[in-house]
Parts: sequence; structure tokens; C-alpha cells
Amino acid sequence: MKNNSIKTVVATGIGAALFVVIGLVINIPTFVPDTNIQLQYAVQSLFSVIFGPVVGFLIGFIGHTVKDSVTYSPWWSWILASGVVGLLIGLLKNRLRVEEGIFTSKDILLFNGTQIVTNILAWGLVAPVLDIVIYHEPANKVFVQGLVAGIVNAVTIGVAGTLLINVYAKTRTQSGSLSVDE
Repeated sequence: MKNNSIKTVVATGIGAALFVVIGLVINIPTFVPDTNIQLQYAVQSLFSVIFGPVVGFLIGFIGHTVKDSVTYSPWWSWILASGVVGLLIGLLKNRLRVEEGIFTSKDILLFNGTQIVTNILAWGLVAPVLDIVIYHEPANKVFVQGLVAGIVNAVTIGVAGTLLINVYAKTRTQSGSLSVDE
């Protein structure tokens, strides 16, 4: 149990640090103000699948909080949405077998179906509703931002996240793949 908690803390720290660094270095603007293509969500999805929903949530929540604190001030509605992304994708940990070196076409479909629904919920519902409730932002503005963020994050995770998970799975040894030479 102690080893698992150490692994969780280390994975959270590394994942949150990567979230911050990638988010600060690679920031591709879209046509919508304050809405960018963010490649750190692909890394967050990898960590979420490997380490589960708690680590996924914490990476998004802590990483986004630190990133916002460095650049301006924390925008809590989007910070929470980042956490939700990691949490929901992390629920796939026990359904996917990437630790066993398996990431099939069926797994890719499950992963991408889940992450698309997750992005719709996080950016199309959680972030805009909290923007309205917390910051009294205009609904038309925040729902457009949320829609664009959801689409670009779903594409980013769909391409880069799928690639990262596939590469990671290939580094794992499939059970039964090793044999004894005689």
C-alpha cells in the first residue's frame, strides 16, 4: 500500500510539472479569445490511463492552477474542468490493458469515445456553467469558448494522447510473451 501511495505522489508531481511546462511552452491560439490548443492534455490522458482517476484529476487541477498562477491568476472554472478531464479519462485505468502491453483498435475506440464525451462534459458544460456562476461571464461567450476548447482538446488527445498511450503500451511486456530458451 505504501509503495502505491509513493507512486501516486510521484506520478502526480511529474504529471503536474509536465502539464505546467507544456502548457507554458506550447500554447497555440485559436480564433476564439483566451482559448488555445493545449498539448498538455495528451500527457494528462496518458498519466490518467496509467495511474487512474485520482492522479488524473490532481494533474489537471494542480497543473492548471500552477500554470494559471504563473501567467495571470487562477481561473477556477477551467481548472476544475481540467481536473474533470483527468478524472473521467482515469476511469479507463482498469478497462484498458496498457500496462500489459495491449492497446488494440477496440481499446483505441473506447479511449477516444470516452475522451470525446469527457471533453464535451468538461468544456461544454462544467467550464462554461462555472464561468457563469463564479465570474458572471456572458453565456454566449463562455459556451463558444467551451465548445472550441472541447473540440481542440478532443483532437489533441485523440491524436497525441492515442499516440502516447500506444507507444507506452509497446514498451510494456505482454504477459506470456517471454519464453525460456532451452
